[in-house]
Amino acid sequence: MGHLAVKDLYEQLGEKMDSLWVRVPQNQALMSVLKKLYTEEEAEIIVKMPYSFADVHRIAKCTGYEPARVERVIESMADKGLVIDIHANGRYYYMPSPMIIGLFEFTMMRVNDDLDFKTVSKYLHDYMMGDDLFFFSNFHSDSQVSLMRTMPHEEALSDQAYTEILDYEKASALVKEQDYCGIGVCSCRHKTHHLNKKECDHPLELCLSFSVGARYAVRHGLAREASHGEILDLLAQSVERGLVLNSDNVQRRPRFICQCCACCCTMLNGISTYGYPNTLVTSSCIAEVDDDACVGCGKCADACPINAISLAPVKGQGKKKKKPIIDEDICLGCGVCALSCKPGALKLEKRKQRVIHPETTFERVILQTLDKGTAQFQLFDDPTKITHRAMRGILGGFLRMPAVKRALLSEALQSRFLSAVKVGATAMGKGWLMKV
Repeated sequence: MGHLAVKDLYEQLGEKMDSLWVRVPQNQALMSVLKKLYTEEEAEIIVKMPYSFADVHRIAKCTGYEPARVERVIESMADKGLVIDIHANGRYYYMPSPMIIGLFEFTMMRVNDDLDFKTVSKYLHDYMMGDDLFFFSNFHSDSQVSLMRTMPHEEALSDQAYTEILDYEKASALVKEQDYCGIGVCSCRHKTHHLNKKECDHPLELCLSFSVGARYAVRHGLAREASHGEILDLLAQSVERGLVLNSDNVQRRPRFICQCCACCCTMLNGISTYGYPNTLVTSSCIAEVDDDACVGCGKCADACPINAISLAPVKGQGKKKKKPIIDEDICLGCGVCALSCKPGALKLEKRKQRVIHPETTFERVILQTLDKGTAQFQLFDDPTKITHRAMRGILGGFLRMPAVKRALLSEALQSRFLSAVKVGATAMGKGWLMKV
């Protein structure tokens, strides 16, 4: 394969990834990442395989390779986090890993191989955080669907808020309902460690995965199996450490909980460093201050991981010289500030405005691709069929119309749109995706 062909191949790989549910803007930093992580053979299979989940035989048909060759390469890629697999109907199905949650996390969760982590960390950091291009492409002000949501620390909730929020918003309830759990290395913390920018003393092994996500990670050596008790112990420690809990943005069968710190977390830095609050969906709670109980110590402002609390001067109130002001436009409702408040003047209360989270991963992916303008690739996913290519062009043009996108993402039409997609998925033999 000549130099020009290789260049074209990796550009095609970047375009393929850009067609998934996370946008991947093309630049030289991305090319450095892709050439470091994918062999030419792996890149070619990714480019030719379907955009959504497919078994080995369908991938072989699309690529023109023998099934045995496809299985060998695709399993190797799954071990490296370059593809995601799920087990359903007695077989494995594979799809290309999106940039997040996918290529970035799984690459940096690899610990038992000879990957040059220092170089890879630099390439990934340069691409995702060298400037705001990646954040702008995915989390700009018009973006409505993110892949992660913040969970409130239950210890920070007021008594009333605790009774009002739903079980899926409580980390303890979420963990107890899981049938399988895993613990792996935090990708953000691991990357920051190799860049010598890790300012905290939090351990690396803090990435919690569940159900399908945990089975994938454990099967490919990206995590280890863990008990419910061990997971709950780590969550209890996160209270003491003041870590932010960020989970899969779904109500049912979430696949992970991240325990995030301000110095390492890519998503938190998307808000605090680059100013994109849509990077994370807030919890259904928000921090509120009891002015009478507040002593103005400022520990809440120091603890806030996204600088959502400022201190305003106070006059004529005795020893109290400052009071905290909550920026409600960006407050995540994580409760880290309340955990640091010894007088108990800060608590999480239920937000007045309703926060909507997708019900399942299937719904989140469809809504996210609609939001990102790539739904056509999930609905017509075969790169080899002329009919699929034509339908992608027609549907893509239709869905890119701002009025259409706004209408389909509105509460009025969203459920009808999702119902129609589910009917189509079932008709194409992919109804099992809604149950994973």
